[in-house]
Amino acid sequence: MQDVKKLSLPLSETDVRSLRAGDLVTLTGEIVITAGMPTHERMLDYLRRGEPLPIDLKGAALLHLGGYSEETEGGLDLVYMNPTTSTRFNPYMPELIRALGLRVTGGKGGLDAASAAAMQEVGCVYLSFLGGGCTLLSQAIREVKAVAWNDLIVHYRLTRLQVEDLGPATVGIDAHGRSLYEAGAHTAADRLPAILDGLAAARASAPSAV
Repeated sequence: MQDVKKLSLPLSETDVRSLRAGDLVTLTGEIVITAGMPTHERMLDYLRRGEPLPIDLKGAALLHLGGYSEETEGGLDLVYMNPTTSTRFNPYMPELIRALGLRVTGGKGGLDAASAAAMQEVGCVYLSFLGGGCTLLSQAIREVKAVAWNDLIVHYRLTRLQVEDLGPATVGIDAHGRSLYEAGAHTAADRLPAILDGLAAARASAPSAV
């Protein structure tokens, strides 16, 4: 069975570049989550105008995790969280990764080649979390530390959490340009002609319908 690397946040660039695509990891420390495209647009707007973000994301772990929360008198009670599809954020992530020097991002579904190039440049990894794994992931929540942009619906807000052993997650894209998603796409493309030939042969040999 593959060993799981227990990572303590924040990570240094050296820590990040020691990881390889396919590694299994857990996270302990502070993460920031959001599942909102408007949130990503607003982050870029702030950065382009030189306005500080309400939650510091320099060198942080920004994860595409949403979920169900309940607002309380003391703030926000995050009941559970679950990964959302990161590919929706491809137009925003290269600039965010570079501008913020992100060390970790993640969700499900991966990111595109432009994001992977930015990750290789600054030293950042993409973590793939189990889709539908909210029960497992939610067990890692220890405390809601801060919530920003309360005008947005709850799972779009920037939420800073303390987590313990969040995961396991797979390093889907590492800081050396290796991507499990890209490798999988190439493998599928290489196998496609043989699959189509096999299907054609099967159809040709099948008895004709009466």
